[in-house]
Amino acid sequence: MEPVRLDKYLWAVRIFKTRSDAAEAIRQNRVTVGGVTVKPSREVRVGDRIGVRRERVNYSYEVTDIVSSRQPAKNVPMYCRNITPQEELDKLHAPHETIFVFRDRGTGRPTKKERREIDSLMEEMFFDSDDEE
Repeated sequence: MEPVRLDKYLWAVRIFKTRSDAAEAIRQNRVTVGGVTVKPSREVRVGDRIGVRRERVNYSYEVTDIVSSRQPAKNVPMYCRNITPQEELDKLHAPHETIFVFRDRGTGRPTKKERREIDSLMEEMFFDSDDEE
């Protein structure tokens, strides 16, 4: 079997909707092979462990066979095995913290200064929650 690029493989086994989405995720270091960040042109081999970070979850897959064309969903288990730990999948159902800023009725939209304060508060909360995990 001829070698297949990582971005093409991720598209073929339906981890990403388009090949360009897969390549973009790889370039943004959200995809690793064997724990190492790689380029979209890296060739996939049987036995490789691919890690994909989406939102707050780190998905893990094992390559069981090589494929270069997009497969129907029912055939994907023949080429790729999902080995994501249960604790990672539990993050999908974890409660999310939300912020509601109360504003008096009739005060209109926030000013630029108020908007910056709200954004900085949101960033602090977002980055603090990532550090705890």
